[in-house]
Amino acid sequence: MLSGPLESVPILGVSLVDFVWIVVGLLAMFAALSVIVLSMTWLERKVLARLQLRLGPTRTGPMGMLQPIADAIKLILKEDIVPSNSERLIFWAAPLIVVISAFMIWVTIPGTHAAVVKNLDLGLLYIIAFAVVGILGLILAGWGSANKYGTLGGLRAAAQLISYEIPIIMVVVSMAMLAGSLDIREVVAGQSSYPYLAIQPLGLVIFFIAGLAEVGRTPFDIYFAESEIVGGPFIEYSGAHWSVFFLAEYINTFAIAALVALLFLGGWSGPWLTGNWDIVWFLLKTYGVLLVVFWIRGTLPRLRIDQLMAFAWKIMVPLSFLTVVMTAVYLFYDWPAWTLTLMSLAGLLIVGVVIYRKMMGPANRVAEVWARQQALRAQTSGSAQSAPTDHQATPT
Repeated sequence: MLSGPLESVPILGVSLVDFVWIVVGLLAMFAALSVIVLSMTWLERKVLARLQLRLGPTRTGPMGMLQPIADAIKLILKEDIVPSNSERLIFWAAPLIVVISAFMIWVTIPGTHAAVVKNLDLGLLYIIAFAVVGILGLILAGWGSANKYGTLGGLRAAAQLISYEIPIIMVVVSMAMLAGSLDIREVVAGQSSYPYLAIQPLGLVIFFIAGLAEVGRTPFDIYFAESEIVGGPFIEYSGAHWSVFFLAEYINTFAIAALVALLFLGGWSGPWLTGNWDIVWFLLKTYGVLLVVFWIRGTLPRLRIDQLMAFAWKIMVPLSFLTVVMTAVYLFYDWPAWTLTLMSLAGLLIVGVVIYRKMMGPANRVAEVWARQQALRAQTSGSAQSAPTDHQATPT
């Protein structure tokens, strides 16, 4: 233990003891997130294999559980190729910016009331700020590669992530209004009676969909679409550098799932496990959200870039502002909680009908064309049967 004069030596505005504990917490967070990413890759492979009637990893370790470790070792040992005409400094800095921003988000995300590296009163604002920094890393990765597909992918990433950042911010604002604080622990404490899912289901849907777009998960993986731009900003990366992008993607995916659990599902609150076992509820809820993410990847096709941007600006952004307005009206007039639930469900129903009609529009048009063609064929064949042939005598 440090004592005496050293204990009060300030480093970056904090005492030496607090600084040491923060460093220890960061190292523990790094180790925990690395293990979580390995478990996520194994779980995703197993879920996708189940959806596609396959077995998934089976050979390396029991039930293939050591396969992610084997893949990590393979990626680290692979040759790291740098294009000769690339901007080397930017090419090397881009993956560091992406992964550092992904790790820094977790500084203020709590697993329980006590399991947090550094709790901040403006924790939600801090998370949004570092999420924006990750966008810069993707843009630099595409531009520094000196590759046209990489540059196009970086520009797509900027357009997509900035567009879907707005709905996330608006939903976070509405949750902060309900809790009366931007502190995540206070938001969880505000759900002691009921989770915010019960009164703001529309906010949950918006946050989850926008979160998928923020981390580039299916069906929003358009900025590195292999079938269109051959990997986008990651096209020239290999080996350890590519694995850093891969690591950041899964850390961000886990962060979105954790925020869904904290903001809408009550966080670590649960009926039986309390005290030091609170984190079990947090992990169960987070991994439950992750299963939905993996299920969506194995179910839905990728959107086109025009569909993705239209969905953001025509549907997601207006709806996110609507959640803020509904929450403000509910709080201003001090209505009962069920009124906000009804307003949210009504908005969700309207959106569902609009999306369904948009999705079924092409199919309905094809059905109409097919029906007209069938009617035309029937009319043509009927006319041919009723017309007299050459060997038939015409009446006189």
